[in-house]
Amino acid sequence: MDIKQNIAYWVESAAHDLEVAETLFKNQKYDWCLFVGHLVLEKILKAFYVRDRKEAPPWIHNLVRLAENTKLSLTEGQLLFLADINDFNIESRYPDYKFTFYKTCTKEFTEKQFSKMKEMYQWLLSQMK
Repeated sequence: MDIKQNIAYWVESAAHDLEVAETLFKNQKYDWCLFVGHLVLEKILKAFYVRDRKEAPPWIHNLVRLAENTKLSLTEGQLLFLADINDFNIESRYPDYKFTFYKTCTKEFTEKQFSKMKEMYQWLLSQMK
């Protein structure tokens, strides 16, 4: 797979996962909506990694580390937001955190966080052009 194909793969995969996250939200699976929302941002950042470094992205899930290894100019606020979203990956994966995270993911909490994730995703897409 060449660089353009690799970038397209990550961008298309992120768009697919955003649709999945929307479906999860509509079906009140709020914890999984935020987990998949993390994947959306991870995948779009991996597209930037490929674009900027001309190599396959590392097998990591840390959004801040991915972003720092691109040429994106992120604000401190954006980096802090990505750091917060990292928790959705960890807390929904590991049993010790899973139940607490599940209880945290009310409709209101998820709606607010998911909305911010979609804004970040749209901004990232705008930077890809």
